Amino acid sequence: MTYRKLLLLAGAPLLLAAGPDEQAELTLDEDKGYLSAHALDVIVFDDIYPDGHQTGVTIIQHGRRVAANGDVRLEPEPGQWSPMPVSAGERTIDPATGTIRQTLSYPDPAKDGRGFNPIFYPVLDLAYTVSVTPSEGGAFRITVDLDKPLPPEWVGRVGFNMELFPGELFGKAWLMDDAAGLFNRQPEGPMVTASGGTVPVPRNIQANGPVQDPNDQALAAPLASGQLLTVAPESALQRISFRNVGSGELQLIDGRSAHNNGWYIVRTPIPAGATKNAVEWIVTPNTVADWSYEPVIQVSQLGYAPAQPKRAVIETAAGSAAAGEAILYRLTAQGREPVLSAVPDRWGDFLRYDYALLDFSAVKAPGLYEIEYGGATSNTFRIDPQVYSRHAWQPTLEYFLPVQMCHMRVNEKYRIWHGLDHLDDALMAPTGLNHIDGYVQGPSTLTRYEPGDMVPGLDRGGWHDAGDYDLRVESQIGTTWMLAKMVEEFDLDYDATTIDQANRLVEIHDPDGINDAVQQIEHGLLSVLGGYRSLGRLYRGIITPSLRAYVMLGDAANHTDNISKRPVDGLGLDTSGNPIAWDDRWVFTEDNPDRELYVAGGLAAAGRVMRAKGSPLGQEAIDAASAIAAQALDRSQNVSNKTFALAELAQSTGDEAYIAQLAAMEGAIIEDIADSGWRLASIEERLPAGFRQRLAAAVAEHQRMVEQSARTDSPYGVPYEPEIWGAGWTIQSLGVRQWFFHKGWPEATSTDGFLSALNFVLGVHPGENRASFVSGVGAQSATVAYGVNRADWSYIPGGVISGTNLVRPDLPELKEWPYFWQQGEYVMGGGATNYMFLALAADALYGGTAAPAD
Repeated sequence: MTYRKLLLLAGAPLLLAAGPDEQAELTLDEDKGYLSAHALDVIVFDDIYPDGHQTGVTIIQHGRRVAANGDVRLEPEPGQWSPMPVSAGERTIDPATGTIRQTLSYPDPAKDGRGFNPIFYPVLDLAYTVSVTPSEGGAFRITVDLDKPLPPEWVGRVGFNMELFPGELFGKAWLMDDAAGLFNRQPEGPMVTASGGTVPVPRNIQANGPVQDPNDQALAAPLASGQLLTVAPESALQRISFRNVGSGELQLIDGRSAHNNGWYIVRTPIPAGATKNAVEWIVTPNTVADWSYEPVIQVSQLGYAPAQPKRAVIETAAGSAAAGEAILYRLTAQGREPVLSAVPDRWGDFLRYDYALLDFSAVKAPGLYEIEYGGATSNTFRIDPQVYSRHAWQPTLEYFLPVQMCHMRVNEKYRIWHGLDHLDDALMAPTGLNHIDGYVQGPSTLTRYEPGDMVPGLDRGGWHDAGDYDLRVESQIGTTWMLAKMVEEFDLDYDATTIDQANRLVEIHDPDGINDAVQQIEHGLLSVLGGYRSLGRLYRGIITPSLRAYVMLGDAANHTDNISKRPVDGLGLDTSGNPIAWDDRWVFTEDNPDRELYVAGGLAAAGRVMRAKGSPLGQEAIDAASAIAAQALDRSQNVSNKTFALAELAQSTGDEAYIAQLAAMEGAIIEDIADSGWRLASIEERLPAGFRQRLAAAVAEHQRMVEQSARTDSPYGVPYEPEIWGAGWTIQSLGVRQWFFHKGWPEATSTDGFLSALNFVLGVHPGENRASFVSGVGAQSATVAYGVNRADWSYIPGGVISGTNLVRPDLPELKEWPYFWQQGEYVMGGGATNYMFLALAADALYGGTAAPAD
């Protein structure tokens, strides 16, 4: 069958309705530094995060990033630990032709700073240039030039890849010459093993262990090969054609066959002997002439208390005309009734959009509401004095914290969230080792234990951090500290869960008569103090030794065999090239006085709460905090952590020596007011009078700067500079600081700081995805998240994702995709408990407020 006949059978009226003559031509936008046309942008090596599918040649079609990571790669289906190129000079732009070029290279992987080891990867010395030039009909040309031909052993391995985002392609069609198919939700075979024809992969990720030849890698056969690929021919908004106009051929590969977090890949292997124009493509993304970015109305997905400030942020296309009035409707049994109409106040431009603000603080009557503007409608939200009292912070305490608990079996009625896990914790890590996740064990264990020794006391307590199963000490103590402050500041007392430490059992929604928050504090202390008792110092972290286990998804009970030092086959090699004999996790130590002081502060606060509850862990934690601080204070230059430890110890011990030490640090604290000042809110009245006065003046000046940044950085009312990683956790942390600044210096600090941070997390953030970052909280929330159950496209209620991130230079993005850690990851410490604190703070400030008549 001919290609044209296949197009006609596939539905040619839609496919042929927008020919090249109707496509807007790409031109160079010199201010932005990328190619642009109506409804289309092509960004070339502006981004720097290939691990997160953010670099190389990137296509933004109708406002959505649909393809990225267009670059030369050393394997058909690269993954997170695959070799990646480094820039070999500045990106260049030719204004006359609109061409954007980037030269890159693959140096010796052992020397490129990424930790790759020639034990796992051979060396390839390769330099090349990727060029992107506008072409006719809204297309662009990609060419790849090599500095020299590939070595024979690399022919068939090295190719130019472009990755297609899978999440919006499932169920869509593809055409490759005379072949056709669908983008399936799951990757499928047939599988092929290519000996010598594909790049080696790390031996320690291989299921069968280091004896397997790393040149043998099982991959799915390409979905199709040919010269012309059309993606989503049935969709005018998504259709893209890729035409190979050089040597070789196009391959369409499902990159998820080798890595769960892979994308679909369009690839051309680089032919033998090729240098100039080693790869040449013409890429034509379809654009719809009358497409425009619709207004996005960003409101708290949870809602508002009657008396609190209420501002919706309206995001519109850059340069778009005002759409008249926004209307606030109240929903009744009879339908909608308008209660307010006003022209939103223009804020200005931010990133690639224009913004306006609608203040509806005057509306206080309880009820359900929605906002309409420019043909768009917000999600439904509540105004209610109890909006933060129920279905707000509770999912974090009821679900997320229990599900993340280590060394326990966690049940929820018919469901088992995970089985009893990690009873074989932990072995002393090898010395002189740089772990794949950044843990470093120096030349000594710093303890009486030798590498490989079983360290007792580490098989209790702790929460699995992030979307994996490690226990970082700062995450453990950060979570413990936040829970302790919630008990102290808001009298948090809530029981929905049975936590049975004796039997290592958690039963969600089966109360046991004990405050869940206190039981969770105990769980954190069991881990941190357990390590301190055995090691005589703090652990740095506890983590699996093998990459195979590190990437495991699913039940934590399967992460190890729960039996100490039982030999396990297939674990591969560690990053020093040594065989891994056991699946038991390793415990790392470090000499880090700054981190030790941070932990000391958390221990002092948690100990204070537990002592008040009659737990022997209370005084033990305070004593440990005192001892740790005594060893670390003189060795640390971190003013914030020194202030933290001293302030919390002053509260826990009543010892005025700690106050004197703080007074001696006055100059340093005032100079570091943003990071250190808020730590003193709870003991401000105990400081010397002169210090208090100067501290208050410094806080007032700092708050003026904070308010200025909140007004000018973005339309969101918080200091905000978008980055590769979503800023949700950072903004929550700033919100917690602002609450303490308000507590200590209410005359200088507005409540807007922590309320705006809370609203940001709950839905008032940039980008078309208005979802609350808090899974299961609000009308629309992140219900596909980077947690331990991400392979199921699922979530954990009460977990808080990192949120909207920046695709450089100017695209805010929050996709529904379970494998974007920079957008959708849960973490302990700075994530869920910070949100929980802010929700409790808002409830304390506004909960139960009477709602005066409008």
